[in-house]
Order: sequence, then structure tokens, then C-alpha cells
Amino acid sequence: MSNIGQIYYTMGEEGRGRQRRKTRENIEVISSVAPRAGANPDRRISRIQMQRGSSGRGRSKNAAMQSIVAAMPEKSSRKRGMGSSRWLLWLLVLTVVFAAGVGTGWYIWGRNTGSTISLASIQAPEWVDQKLIRKNIYSRPAVSLRQVNDIVVHYVANPESTAEDNRNYFDRLADQSEDGAISASAHFVIGLEGEIIQCIPINEIAYASNNRNGDSIAIECCHPDETGEFTQATYASLVKLTAWLCDETGISRKRVIRHYDITGKDCPRYFVGSEEAWKQFKKDVQAYQGDWE
Repeated sequence: MSNIGQIYYTMGEEGRGRQRRKTRENIEVISSVAPRAGANPDRRISRIQMQRGSSGRGRSKNAAMQSIVAAMPEKSSRKRGMGSSRWLLWLLVLTVVFAAGVGTGWYIWGRNTGSTISLASIQAPEWVDQKLIRKNIYSRPAVSLRQVNDIVVHYVANPESTAEDNRNYFDRLADQSEDGAISASAHFVIGLEGEIIQCIPINEIAYASNNRNGDSIAIECCHPDETGEFTQATYASLVKLTAWLCDETGISRKRVIRHYDITGKDCPRYFVGSEEAWKQFKKDVQAYQGDWE
């Protein structure tokens, strides 16, 4: 008898009811396992059934594993998404840092527009009366001015005083005691008649423009009254001197500012009170034709 027939017969009548419900596939699976010599068919059936039960449980486990594996790509996708977000964040940070660096560089470049001309080599023209004040800690500290970025215009705030008066005032500050000492000076003073006196060399700082002392040249202008308006002679000398200083130091003639533009102080008063007068002055400096040779 064939293996299939033997197993089928051994099952007998008692299992016939159940066998009707079994499919041919189940019988073929049972018969696929070769019987060993002397093996009890009933016991083999029970063993095979147990194996089939185990296989069913294995399929259940496999199904669970498949569910876990199916979920894993989603986690990987989230991880990839988080990784991309981190890269984008770092890229944004680097972009901001780079932009800040470039902006700072442009700002510094814009402020440091002075030339590399040696300021000590610049000689005052004959129309400037050079009367340098004494070296002292209050008005002429003899600290080197290495670069010029702006020309700063001031007014003396002492109506009817002359250029000589203001020059002598700066010089007398050297005789102060430490108690209540005052620091003040300017590179040039322009008088009511248009006379120009140089008090401090161009290659030294003056105490006139606060935090801009280290990169600017200061011009003080005399005026006849409290309005601070300059005489025509003072104004003409101011235009000429400013244009000359810009050309000699190698900076643009547009680099002319008021003391007011640095600290907000009412100086020079007339140019602070009249923006039109200030704009016209800058135009006159820009248009001035000077044969410095």
C-alpha cells in the first residue's frame, strides 16, 4: 500500500468525520514526510499535526515580524527627515555667520577709507600760518594720527574771538593743574578775516572730535555773533582749506562732517540749524578748483 493510502487507512473510521473537513493539501503535506521503519502511523500523524501547529504559530510570528519590518522604513524616513532638518539648520547658521562677517567687513572697509599717504610728509601751503602749540597732555599729546577718514568742521562758540585768540587758548591749557583740567584743541583755526592758523601737525591727533580724534582732522571757525554764521572771508577759507586737506590726505571731498554728526552737539551751530547751508557748503567743497602746486 502506498504511503498515502496507509496513512489514510490508519486514520480509520473514528477520524473520518474530521477527514472530510480536511483538504487534499493537508493530506499531501502529511504524506511528504517519509515514515521511518517501525514507526507508529498514529504517532506520526500526531507528530505531524503538532508540527503543523508549530508551523501555524511560526506563521503568526512571521506575520508579526513582517509588521515590525514594515514599520521600520517609516522610522528610517523620519530619521532621514530629521537629518535633513539638521543640515538645513546648520546651513542657515553658516549663512547668517557668513553674512554677518561680510557685513562687518564692508562696514570696516567703508570707515577706513583713508589713504596710505604719509601724513608727516604733507607740508602746509604758504597761505596757512603755522603756529604750533606746545606739546602737553591737555591740548597736544603728540599722539600719532596714522589715518584720516573725515574732515570735521567746528565753530569756536566764542563770538568775535580771533584765530590768534583761540590758538593761544589751546596753548595755555598746557599750564593747567590736574584739578579741573580741560582738554581742547584743533588742527586749524580760521579767523574772522579768513586767516588760517595751524595749531597741531596733521600727523598728530587733536582734542576736538571726541571718539573720532583718532581718524579725523579738526577745523575750528571763528564767527562774529551767537548765530554761529561765518563771515564771507571765513567761509571762503573754510572751503579752500577743506578741499586742500581732502586732496592732500587722499580722501574723497565728500568725507566732510560736522561735530554734530559725531555727538549730536550744536556745532557748528549755523550748519546744524540750516541743513541747506550745510549741503551748499559741501557742494562748494566738491566744486572747488585748487591748484595746490
